[in-house]
Amino acid sequence: MEPTEIKAMLEGALSLDELHVKGDGSHFEVIAVGDIFDGMSRVKKQQTIYGPLMEHIRTNAIHALSIKALTPTEWARDKKLMQPL
Repeated sequence: MEPTEIKAMLEGALSLDELHVKGDGSHFEVIAVGDIFDGMSRVKKQQTIYGPLMEHIRTNAIHALSIKALTPTEWARDKKLMQPL
């Protein structure tokens, strides 16, 4: 499975402002940004991302998935924290 395939599945299923997918083989990292995550618990955010990908997780095409699901406000804050001083 390719990162572009995962990105296409998530974009088709969810209304997101920004989406970044990287990885290789069966290990991937997803950063998803959208207002849809507003008010959701961390678990609910992850479940929202897992949903469209479950068939591929079940068949082990996706073995490991690291997820950051953020609102635009949370994403802006995280980007500031990641910038070098």
